[in-house]
Amino acid sequence: FFIQVMPRVRVLSRNEDEYLRETNKDMFKVQTNPNPMLHPLDKPREYTRALRAVKLDKIFAKPFVAALQTHQDGIYCMKKHPSKLTTILSGACDGEIKLWNLSRKEEIFSIPEAHTRFVRGLCFSSDGQRFISCSDDMLIKIWSTNNDDDLELIDDEHERDENNNRVAIKEYIGKEPFLGIDHQLDSSKFGTCGHLVQIWDENSADPIHEYSWGCESITCLKFNPVETNLFASCGTDRNICLYDLRSETPLTKLYLKMRTNDICWNPMEAFNFTLANEDHNLYTFDIRKLNKARNVHKDHVLAVLSLDYDPTGREFVTGSYDRTLRIFKENSSRSREIYYTKRMQRIFSVLFTQDSEYVLSGSDDANIRIWKAQASQSVGVKHPREKRKLLYYKQLKDRYEHVPEIRRIAKYRHVPKSIKVAREKKIIMSQSRKRKEDNVRKHSKKGSVPFRNTRKDSIVANVE
Repeated sequence: FFIQVMPRVRVLSRNEDEYLRETNKDMFKVQTNPNPMLHPLDKPREYTRALRAVKLDKIFAKPFVAALQTHQDGIYCMKKHPSKLTTILSGACDGEIKLWNLSRKEEIFSIPEAHTRFVRGLCFSSDGQRFISCSDDMLIKIWSTNNDDDLELIDDEHERDENNNRVAIKEYIGKEPFLGIDHQLDSSKFGTCGHLVQIWDENSADPIHEYSWGCESITCLKFNPVETNLFASCGTDRNICLYDLRSETPLTKLYLKMRTNDICWNPMEAFNFTLANEDHNLYTFDIRKLNKARNVHKDHVLAVLSLDYDPTGREFVTGSYDRTLRIFKENSSRSREIYYTKRMQRIFSVLFTQDSEYVLSGSDDANIRIWKAQASQSVGVKHPREKRKLLYYKQLKDRYEHVPEIRRIAKYRHVPKSIKVAREKKIIMSQSRKRKEDNVRKHSKKGSVPFRNTRKDSIVANVE
């Protein structure tokens, strides 16, 4: 009795769907084994790719997009629409106001004689159908916009004068020049500043509340976008004051060594705000701990005039008297990017667009310039393969960012000679002060000369 046993034969079995292309334009499917023992040169290969990615960023860094040039005087203030990505307002020093469409790079409409003096502030209403302007001519004006895609004004007869210029829906007359304005995010209330801080309602002809705490002039006022009842102001006597609409009096006042020019709240962290100061620095504070700054942002060589956060709260853009535009990370003390042109003058106003893709600068040369937030980022629709490649390159750069060669290439920025000379002088002065303090400390009684804390050094007093 015999049992016949069939021999076992090992064969290769492949499914054609795993390696054949559906069409001639598809990519070939590549099978890889992730076993690290089979790839001994994996790390050197990744480093080479990261180095190539950083160099390509430098080669393709072309941040300038366009310039909007129809203003006749310097741009003093700008404001972005609360719900439209491509719509911004701009106000000039000659009293002209323009509404812009950024995607078409053209103005939607212009109001040539909106005010007789500087347009000091602009803000949209909470629904975006109206905007409010204030000026040195002691007037507040509310203007109407239609809520269609182009935001064009309703062309009724009562909205134009004999010169065919648009006229305001409402007009409020103040006793002092208005230096700033901002609108509460979720109501019809807005605030103005000048000699006093005044809270207005769009449906009332008189201010509904006034705040005063013995200061000369208040130059800036900003509402908190998260805790909408909170707002902050800064004045010419170097104070920063915090208010609450539910309170009859101001909450607290902070004095710095030098004057603050602008304030901006972090849109994602309700307690944090950043100040643009005359001492060339920016200071980020937490309203719960005003005895020390959370961070000091340095790099400008002249007074910082304006700043604005991106909607994610991770970065902000600044404009300075030194004619440069810088982008900072929220938790970094140094800027990651600097933009400038030969013709750009002092920057009075800056904006981050609502999609965090672009930044805008309004300068003294009557131009609004559009810049990329990422200098080497391509404009236009990207193929999925290109998106995956860019994401892979970004991960490589993040992984090897601390390697000296990659860090040197990534951080290098060519700056104008005046900026370079001023920065070198600041470094020499800072080193000289530090050397002097070290010598005094070395020849003094132990503990009599304390070490300086940069985050506390600029604060003079905190008054409750």
